[in-house]
Amino acid sequence: MKRAEVFACVYVKDFPAQALLRLRPELRPEACVVMMGEPPLEEVCALTNAAHQIGMSSGMTKAEVDTFPGITALRRSHSEESSVRSALLECAGRFSPRVEDCSEPTTFCCVFDITGTEALFGPPVAMLGTILTRVRALGVEPSIAASGNFYASLTLAKGLLPGAKKYVLGGKEAETLSALPLAVLDLTPDQAETFALWGIRTLGALAALPERELVSRMGQAGERLRQHARGEAPHLFQPVEPPLSLAERMELDNPMDLLDPLLFLANVMLEQIILRASAQALALASVTVRFTLEGGGSHTRTVRPALPTNDRALWIKLLHLDLEANPPAAPVIAVCIEAEPGAASKVQLGLFAPQMPEASRLDVTLARLRNLVGEGNVGRIVLDDSHRPDGFRVEPFEVPTSKPAEGETAGPCAMRQLRPAEPIFVTLQAGRPVAFTFREQRYFATRLYGPWRTSGEWWSAARWECEQWDINAQTRQAVALYCRVERDGQRWQMAALYD
Repeated sequence: MKRAEVFACVYVKDFPAQALLRLRPELRPEACVVMMGEPPLEEVCALTNAAHQIGMSSGMTKAEVDTFPGITALRRSHSEESSVRSALLECAGRFSPRVEDCSEPTTFCCVFDITGTEALFGPPVAMLGTILTRVRALGVEPSIAASGNFYASLTLAKGLLPGAKKYVLGGKEAETLSALPLAVLDLTPDQAETFALWGIRTLGALAALPERELVSRMGQAGERLRQHARGEAPHLFQPVEPPLSLAERMELDNPMDLLDPLLFLANVMLEQIILRASAQALALASVTVRFTLEGGGSHTRTVRPALPTNDRALWIKLLHLDLEANPPAAPVIAVCIEAEPGAASKVQLGLFAPQMPEASRLDVTLARLRNLVGEGNVGRIVLDDSHRPDGFRVEPFEVPTSKPAEGETAGPCAMRQLRPAEPIFVTLQAGRPVAFTFREQRYFATRLYGPWRTSGEWWSAARWECEQWDINAQTRQAVALYCRVERDGQRWQMAALYD
């Protein structure tokens, strides 16, 4: 027996306004409008509930908006809408792999197939409550409906108030939809005028029209509208794969050059990113902050702790220290935060093992050191792939993600490089060092290895050449010394000591 299909729809009205206000919580209760278009032809494309209540509507011009006192006008941000749309599709993808995006220019709408998910999320009624909670956590107020027909769930969600949810049992779609106005259907101006002349105001009145007469007057378009009104319209599901994009963008109303307000915005944006990463059982491995500066240009900084974490306070502290040492060169007009996901770190200690310090403390300490001595002077030493003596670079500390290969062992001894190398006085015999004076001690060579002659960068002014010897030596009191000496031109130096 074939299982009855169930489709859930998430519908967000006035999407441009909700996308902007999710990162501006202080403006949500205020009367705000979102303007689109170029001056002086700007018009309202979305508005808040408070603006609706005082008589404002979409399509108003800037001059009409100015007649209302206390209105906050915001510019539409397509980049912020794109980030919120990705977050909502990710949220829907956590409930079903079959998600279809049905969004319109000023609304967000997606329908997903929840057939057979009762064992995971409970019955559809309880599942709708869970979906509503998850979407609200993203800072958006949707309306949610579920039905056995794709278009019935979409139409019903359009007719609900923001924050409402409704589940229609199979076979009762027409009865439930009958009270909704025709405005929930995508009518052309000619169709709306025709129905107005006929006195058709609700879906129930449209569904009651005789099928044959309706088709003879309006063609197949009339038949499709009648099917929508009765909750019987067929649909070929076209799922999309919701991408995982841990990014938030915000365009500022005014240029900002103070660090504290920027960190306040980063805190709100990181809260949303961490929420989305946690829902995927992921942690943040790195965070990149990109500032768009006034007058053109950008300022980008990346913070990468030793271990992936979702500790928002830690991320804000690391960003604070990094931006304090590397501030933007001009006022900021837009902020973009992107995160790289990683596996959540887990540390299991033995029953009698001592408690280890938290990795976050090391990250904060390293950030403070970089703030003091410079970014390139804190980390671990890595040898360059070069024959140049003393060739190395400093890389950030990283926790290894793989175990060493079987059979890999440490070297038999350690060489301690002297930086800078110390000058020594050498006695030669047949071009070979047989004795030398180092730190006021006279040593005699008992075994020599070498010489190793190297040179490089002959094509530039930084040309270098070096002759190296490894020497086993001892004093007359039999004090042993294992070392490496080198000659740079006519100058002899003690380069390293072996343990």
